[in-house]
Amino acid sequence: MNASIIFVLLIVLMLTGMPISISLGLTVLTFLFTMTEVPVQSVALKLFTGIEKFEIMAIPFFILAGNFLTHGGVARRMIRFASAMIGHWHGGLGLAGVMACALFAAVSGSSPATVVAIGSVILPAMVKQGFPNKFGAGILTTSGSLGILIPPSIAMVMYSVSTNTSVGAMFIAGVVPGLMLAACLGFTTWFIARKNNYPRLPKASWGERWTAFRESIWGLLLIVVVMGGIYSGIFTPTEAAAMAAVYAFVVAVFIYKDLDLKRIPKVLLDSASMSAMLLYIITNAVLFSFLMTSENIPQAMADWMINQGFGPVAFLLVVNVLLLLAGNVMEPSSIILILAPILFPVAIKLGIDPIHFGILIVVNMEVGMCHPPVGLNLYVASGITKMGISELTVAVWPWLLTMLIFLGVVTYVPSISLWLPHLLMK
Repeated sequence: MNASIIFVLLIVLMLTGMPISISLGLTVLTFLFTMTEVPVQSVALKLFTGIEKFEIMAIPFFILAGNFLTHGGVARRMIRFASAMIGHWHGGLGLAGVMACALFAAVSGSSPATVVAIGSVILPAMVKQGFPNKFGAGILTTSGSLGILIPPSIAMVMYSVSTNTSVGAMFIAGVVPGLMLAACLGFTTWFIARKNNYPRLPKASWGERWTAFRESIWGLLLIVVVMGGIYSGIFTPTEAAAMAAVYAFVVAVFIYKDLDLKRIPKVLLDSASMSAMLLYIITNAVLFSFLMTSENIPQAMADWMINQGFGPVAFLLVVNVLLLLAGNVMEPSSIILILAPILFPVAIKLGIDPIHFGILIVVNMEVGMCHPPVGLNLYVASGITKMGISELTVAVWPWLLTMLIFLGVVTYVPSISLWLPHLLMK
C-alpha cells in the first residue's frame, strides 16, 4: 500500500512538468511528514551524508575533463587519426566517426559531450563529401552513446554510488561490451554504405597514418593515464578523474594551444553548472532510496518476484522492458539513481552478478539516449544537424535496432561483461 502511494505521488508530481529531482524530494518529504513519524533532523542529515561518498567527486572532475577536451581540439585530431586508419573502407568518414566516438568516449565519460565534439567536426565534412545528412546523423547520434559505456563513464559512477559496487570493477567490465558495440555500429555503417555505394576516402599511406597518430597521441594518452592508473593501483577512480581534468587542461591549453586562457572561466562555469545539476539529482535520489529502504519496498519486491516463480531470465527481461519504458520519460542519471537501488536487491537474491547487472543498466541507458521523446543525444544531434526530432528518429533506426540486438546479447551472455574483470582481478 505504501509503495503504491509513493509511486503515484511521484508520477503525479512528474506529470505536472516539475523537474525530476524536485519531484523526488517532494515525494519523500510529503510521505515522511504525513505518513510516518520520522524526525526532520534525520532527513536533513540524510541530505548531507548522502553525497559524502568519495566516489561522487569523480563526477565533476570527469565533466570538467570532458569540457576541456571538447573545446580543445582533441576531437578533431582523433577524427583525423580514425580517417587515416579506416577511411578507405566503404562509408569511410562514417566509419571514422564511429571510431572517433569510441576513442573520445574513452576520455570524456559523457554521451552528449561525445556527440557535440565529434559531430560538430565530422558531420559538415560528411555532407561536403556527398553523404546524406540522415546517414551522418544516425551514426553520430547512436555512436555518441558509447560515451557512457566505454570507461571512464559518469553513468557507471552513479550506478556504483547508488548500489555500493566497485567503480573500478565497473570500468573494467565496460571495456569489452563498449568495443563490441562500437564494432556492431561500425558494421551497420559499413553495410549501409556498401549497399548504397557511399563515398570512400583515398587510402592513407603509413606515413600519413603515423603523422595522424603522432598528432592525436596526447589525447589518446589520457586513456592510458586514467585506465592504467586505476588498474595498476596508482590511484582510485576518483583520483583518476582529478588527474584527467588536470591532464586535459594542460593538453588543451599548453600542448595543442586550441583553448585560450580567456575561455577557461566559461569552461569552468559550464562544468560547475552541469555538476551542480547532477549532484542535486543525486541528493534527492539518495533521499528517495532512504525512503524505499525504510519502508522495506525493495525487499518486498524481491520476495514477491521470487514467490511468483521469476527466475533470472524472466527478471532480466522485465528489467529491460522497465528500463526502456523509463527511457521514454526520464534521462539516464535519474533512471539509474531511482531504479538501481530498487532492482539491485532483487538481482542479488536471484544470483545475478552486480557488475553484469550494472552493465545491463548502462546499455539500456544508451538505447534510451537515442529514442524520443527525451533521448538526450537526439536533441544534441538535432542542434548540430538542424534536423527535426521526428526526422532524426527515422534516421537512427538501423543503428538503434543494432543496439537493441546487442542489449539482448549482453543481457543473457554475462561473460561479455565479466570476462575481463575476472581476468584482471584474480
